[in-house]
Amino acid sequence: MKGKAGLVIGLAAGYVLGSRAGRERFEQIKEQALKVWNMDPVQEQVGKVKDFAKSSAMALPSSLWDSAVKVTHAAGSKGTPGQRLDAAMKAGKDQADDVSTAAQTSAEAVKDAADDVFDDVASTADKPYEA
Repeated sequence: MKGKAGLVIGLAAGYVLGSRAGRERFEQIKEQALKVWNMDPVQEQVGKVKDFAKSSAMALPSSLWDSAVKVTHAAGSKGTPGQRLDAAMKAGKDQADDVSTAAQTSAEAVKDAADDVFDDVASTADKPYEA
């Protein structure tokens, strides 16, 4: 409930301050934000994050494929149907853990990269803009 109250207060304060500043101030803020966004250092960092996210996202399907192959091999192993089922279930559980770890690692890596870019952008935004 505490978070909801803070959200409502924040929205109300933003509305009041925004309506007082008017459209002209909004346009000024928007223009400055676009200038920062279009700066070369910012766009370089955006490109780095996009490339990193693509490479991280490609690692997960590989992990999924490897897991499916291992479960299939376990299900097709020698033994009675019950033994094969047990082997497939054990392999499935092990591989589910591996896929979960890979997904979590990828998500953390992307978050870290995004944080680094945010820090770089923030430090760039602190510098005076020269056209």
